[in-house]
Amino acid sequence: MPYLNQYILAKATEGTFNKEIFDELCWTMTSKKNCKPSIQQGLCSQKDCFKLFCLFNLLSEDRYPLVIIQPELEYLLKKISSAMSLDWDGTVLDELLSQDAALQDGMSVWEFLEHLSAGQLLRAESKEAFSLALDDVFMEMYHNIIKKGYLLKKGHVRRNWQERWFILKPSSLTYYVNEDLKEKKGEILLEESSVVENLPDKEGRRCLFCVKTAVRTYEMSASNMKQRVDWVQAVQTALRLRAEGKNSLHQELKLSRRKQRETLQRSQSNQSSQNEPSAVEALQQSSPEQQGETENLEQHIESIIQKQREVEAKRKEEEKQEREKQQAIQRDLEKQLEEAKEANEKLTATLTEMEKEVQQQKKRIHELDLTQVKLEEALNAQIHARLEEDQIRHELERQLAEEQKKLAELLLHQSQLETLVLRSQEYSTTATPPISHQTEESSQHITEEVPVHESTSAATPPNIQQPEESSQYITERELVNQSTNTQMLKHWKIQLNRLMKPITPGDKVEHLPVKPTCPRQGQALTSREFITKVQTGISPEKGNGYSPSPTPEEEEQSS
Repeated sequence: MPYLNQYILAKATEGTFNKEIFDELCWTMTSKKNCKPSIQQGLCSQKDCFKLFCLFNLLSEDRYPLVIIQPELEYLLKKISSAMSLDWDGTVLDELLSQDAALQDGMSVWEFLEHLSAGQLLRAESKEAFSLALDDVFMEMYHNIIKKGYLLKKGHVRRNWQERWFILKPSSLTYYVNEDLKEKKGEILLEESSVVENLPDKEGRRCLFCVKTAVRTYEMSASNMKQRVDWVQAVQTALRLRAEGKNSLHQELKLSRRKQRETLQRSQSNQSSQNEPSAVEALQQSSPEQQGETENLEQHIESIIQKQREVEAKRKEEEKQEREKQQAIQRDLEKQLEEAKEANEKLTATLTEMEKEVQQQKKRIHELDLTQVKLEEALNAQIHARLEEDQIRHELERQLAEEQKKLAELLLHQSQLETLVLRSQEYSTTATPPISHQTEESSQHITEEVPVHESTSAATPPNIQQPEESSQYITERELVNQSTNTQMLKHWKIQLNRLMKPITPGDKVEHLPVKPTCPRQGQALTSREFITKVQTGISPEKGNGYSPSPTPEEEEQSS
């Protein structure tokens, strides 16, 4: 320690090094030898032991070896209990001090850690709650954090309001994005000329105040009026410490408590020595200036104590209200959670029903798709059949038109033939005797042509035979023409009747049987012989169903 004090610590200047890293180095060098393993198995973890070690060094007396006296120990235990929202029970400490009288003069850091971890100084609900409370006290006392919390800050460029996490120290007011302190957004340096003021409500914001520095004015909004008052008082405290050149509020409070204790001890010693004349003379000889200074110091200490008590009472009241508020919020949240669960159950049931309906609709849609496919196939088949029918109808119409055309041609030919026949009949009736007489005469003439011709040629003169021959020739020619016209008319009528009658499969005419025998074996027939052979073969086969001559109906129609 002399070496450290003379060559290292004496050269260290406040603010030129990280105090926490230095304390961590001291903790590492001393904990292995002095810290018992049972300490970390109790209420305190290793990190908690280091934080308590730092707080112990802050509140300990300025003499070696370092000890913490009972008033400072009570102050620290009260701070931790209030951070856990609990009331500190001083009977536990009194019982411990009554059991061990050596602890009344002071407690070393290792004894302090051992008794606290064993639960002999403080009762905590859980290790987690104790760790959180200790972290808050450590940040406040060790890092000189006067106040911290969320505030709304108005931007300097964009002029919009953003929520930021503020940390107030005696020298600065720093703000971050949130309380994890990972992203620092800015810092307000507090100077002697800085001022904090309340602002009227504007732009729909309430509980406004501002911090004016030499550079700019920072506008902020608290959540309620109480928070605004607390923040304004905290900033004023920081500005007062800054003006007095003090960097730590708790260090100042520690010195004030120490002076208070010294004053009390002095007053007690003065009261014990009132009967001694030397003490009375000493008091009488004390200058009025010293007495006035002592009275002023006592008044200042009493005012600080009174303020501290008021702050403590106010903080307890705030914590109570905050706890009630949190409980009300918790009840509301539980109620909302139950309503949300019921709504979720209803929504789940509704979704299940909707899924069933969706499945049914999908099934119906699938069936409708199948039906649509079948209907499309049937429609396509119907369209195809209709097209075929149209093609067949057009073909039949075309055939019917051709038949009608042929029928018109036949009727035209028939009318022409009838006209020719009538003309020939008229000509025959006007130029020759009746047909019956002509036929008889012609037959007689034909049968007796040769002898008559011979006799007439022999008996009559040539000038008389020529008119007779010319008249017979004309008569024969007319008869031939008449028979030819009659046959042609019958033939055309037969053809017309056959065209007008629809053709059926049973109307096919059987083929003529072909006789294997031939009159001339191995030789070809002449045309006349073939015609004679065919005519002779037709007559005996009329009973087989083949009749080249017209039917009676056709004869009636032709007549």
